[in-house]
Amino acid sequence: MAALRVFTDVQRVVLTWQHSAFRSRWCYLLSRVQYSTAPSCDEKTFDKILIANRGEIACRVIKTCKKMGIRTVAVHSDVDSAAVHVKMADEAVCVGPAPTSKSYLNMDAIMEAIRKTGAQAVHPGYGFLSENKEFARRLAAESVTFIGPDTHAIQAMGDKIESKLLAKNAKVNTIPGFDGVVKDADEAVRIAREIGYPVMIKASAGGGGKGMRIAWDDEETREGFRFSSQEAASSFGDDRLLIEKFIDNPRHIEIQVLADKHGNGLWLNERECSIQRRNQKVVEEAPSTFLDPETRRAMGEQAVALAKAVEYSSAGTVEFLVDSRKNFYFLEMNTRLQVEHPITECITGLDLVQEMIRVAKGYALRHKQSDIPINGWAVECRVYAEDPFKSFGLPSIGRLSQYQEPHSLPGVRVDSGIQEGSDISIYYDPMISKLVTHGSNRTEALKRMEDALDNYVIRGVTHNIPLLREVITHPLFVKGDITTKFLPEVYPDGFKGHILSSKEKNELLATATCLYVALQTRSHRFLNNTRVPISKNDEKNWELSVVLDEKTHSIAVNRQKDHFTVEVDGTNVNVSSEWNLSSSLMHVNIGDTQRTIQCIGRDAAGNLSIQFLGTVYKLQVLTKHAAELSKYMPEKVEEDTSSILRSPMPGTVIAVSVKPGDMVSEGQEICVIEAMKMQNSMTAAKTGKVAAVHCKPGETVGEGDLLVQLE
Repeated sequence: MAALRVFTDVQRVVLTWQHSAFRSRWCYLLSRVQYSTAPSCDEKTFDKILIANRGEIACRVIKTCKKMGIRTVAVHSDVDSAAVHVKMADEAVCVGPAPTSKSYLNMDAIMEAIRKTGAQAVHPGYGFLSENKEFARRLAAESVTFIGPDTHAIQAMGDKIESKLLAKNAKVNTIPGFDGVVKDADEAVRIAREIGYPVMIKASAGGGGKGMRIAWDDEETREGFRFSSQEAASSFGDDRLLIEKFIDNPRHIEIQVLADKHGNGLWLNERECSIQRRNQKVVEEAPSTFLDPETRRAMGEQAVALAKAVEYSSAGTVEFLVDSRKNFYFLEMNTRLQVEHPITECITGLDLVQEMIRVAKGYALRHKQSDIPINGWAVECRVYAEDPFKSFGLPSIGRLSQYQEPHSLPGVRVDSGIQEGSDISIYYDPMISKLVTHGSNRTEALKRMEDALDNYVIRGVTHNIPLLREVITHPLFVKGDITTKFLPEVYPDGFKGHILSSKEKNELLATATCLYVALQTRSHRFLNNTRVPISKNDEKNWELSVVLDEKTHSIAVNRQKDHFTVEVDGTNVNVSSEWNLSSSLMHVNIGDTQRTIQCIGRDAAGNLSIQFLGTVYKLQVLTKHAAELSKYMPEKVEEDTSSILRSPMPGTVIAVSVKPGDMVSEGQEICVIEAMKMQNSMTAAKTGKVAAVHCKPGETVGEGDLLVQLE
């Protein structure tokens, strides 16, 4: 039986205050009011809504429901029983164990939760059952309102093959391709040849970058067909695929639409979503730097025409590929609330969740197209528990030992569903939060994002903030010169972190030495009693040796209380700070520049890990005498990894292609690991004979676990 949990008023008030994004000044621009959720006093909607989702989107929906005076029900798996969305809701029901197929995709359990709690409506969020026509049909059969479009619109737009035909009939620009279902790999090759390479192979019922592969030849088409069909079956329960022409060097720009049950439809401007890895968005902004008013209007009108063609009623997103000449082509329509919807809310002032609830209840839209503004500029960074140094982001798992969102900064909004102590597991998407900044113009929004990323404290898991900060400060991105190939073109050898200029290197070295001196000379106070420091506090001059990137620098430091003069490679650098060594963040003045740094780790051997300009740098700071002695320390011999294959991420083994005694060639597939519903092919680093296989299909592996050994 599903477990029902009801929270007290005190618990709800405390949790709402703790996790509400409204406590910050998010999306506040000058004196304008942004994102108003004040309900009309004469509009009656629902008494109770169940949110059939988890994480940040469940929390996001709950916040609007509370503003509208609607009670909420959360559903959760057993491992999510202490999750933030569970604590924020008025009631919570456990719908099964951790695997999504047994919990968040378990329609029977969710329908039972609806009956038990008496929920009148269901908001599906995004992902999971949000675009499942069978779920919407079952809700309608029990007179429960689905806060989304009708089933016929979900079916029409959820099937990429059918939606493309409908788009053509609605006079929407479409990409050349095959309009039927691809039966097998041989047919995929034949169709790809007819269309002409490169082609895009993608799941008919897919989305979110899952079940998508680009193929440049016959071999990649066969491999892409195999992986895409497997991912599609795993993620959506539907392995049908389609193939279409791949538009080289495109931009990914989408139009937010909003329609009601009375024939009214609006386009709420565009979102630029071209910064992607593995066909999944990383950074989004609204509006786009690329579109002129005429192109924006044409795209918006075609998007609304498509919505009206299927009698769409709710918030939805029509995605387009746009080439260098501003020709645009229909890609797909997402019949749900989009992950990146906050940036549209920032520039329009609309609460899309509130509008979805109103439309579901049968109210007409309150606005006309001429009422929709572009108010300033908004940028969103998707903060993931991922290692950006591995294929721009392979999943990381762990517990958030320290977590601090940058709510105190102006123009910052953080949509999250986690808190300090939360676990990032292998079962669900590794998103930590959506970090959004809003400014009067793009320059201000990007500067606020830069500051927000520097002030975001995340410990316990590897995260992608280094990559995010590099992207938003890169000259090409700042100019708006981007395509969906931005990451592989800018970082052809993979992301390596921030490359320090000579000035930045001196700033980092100076900051590290000052931090070292502050640590050595600090005097702890407890109940106004001074503890004897480990060294003399009146020592003014220090001769230090600092190792950074295997290079040694001799540095002289002169200390005057909290102010330091540091000589680095013949250059004097003035550094000052409050040097609050117990704080997660340090605001340091380096010359005329203020930097926000984080000391990630330190030890008695002088090793410091400092997050500087987004990237974590490892340094060793020693006195001259200690540096002389350190050369006698034995060096650790690095492991020869050419003969072994270790898992680069936590996940589940889907397939093993070799056995002991088999000969393998360099680059040959050895096994397949699935992490967060994405399948990754593990290949041999060299040609050789398989000595041992340490994994089998169905096993769960951790990052660094040994999979296969070669002789």
